[in-house]
Amino acid sequence: MQEESLVCPEGIVDVSVLVPCCFENPLKDHSINFLSEVLKQKNRAVIPVPSILGAYHISTRYLRVPRVTVKKVLGGMLESGSAALYPHISTRIAIDALDYACMYNIESWDGYLISLVRGLGATIVYSLNKELSKVKEIVLVNPFPEKAVQEYHTYLNSKTK
Repeated sequence: MQEESLVCPEGIVDVSVLVPCCFENPLKDHSINFLSEVLKQKNRAVIPVPSILGAYHISTRYLRVPRVTVKKVLGGMLESGSAALYPHISTRIAIDALDYACMYNIESWDGYLISLVRGLGATIVYSLNKELSKVKEIVLVNPFPEKAVQEYHTYLNSKTK
């Protein structure tokens, strides 16, 4: 059974940080290490459960990673029972997410991250999505070395052609 989610997290983990742990790529080890720290609560961040579902969708649909492989990795995270797993999406958070999406001309998912960060009293969004840097209410943090991120994007570009 899942414990209560962190009461005062410092940050939220975006789907873009989860996807690399699902298959062989230049960021896989970095992603696993970072997420391990979050799940063990050595890094006081939360992983929204919908981010895990989004990681499955992106990994299997767009990156064509075998479904069973992705399910095994992400299912293991969900079964960990970690207090870092944040399962709640209230109507208020969804309304705020749409407001942020409209105000900043960003995806509704990104609006959700902003809404969740603010609602939890956190400040950080761990993400590879540089578009979030235009949002003044948050601090965008890429948890991976920039060189590895560049290698990852090159790898993805070759994989999705």
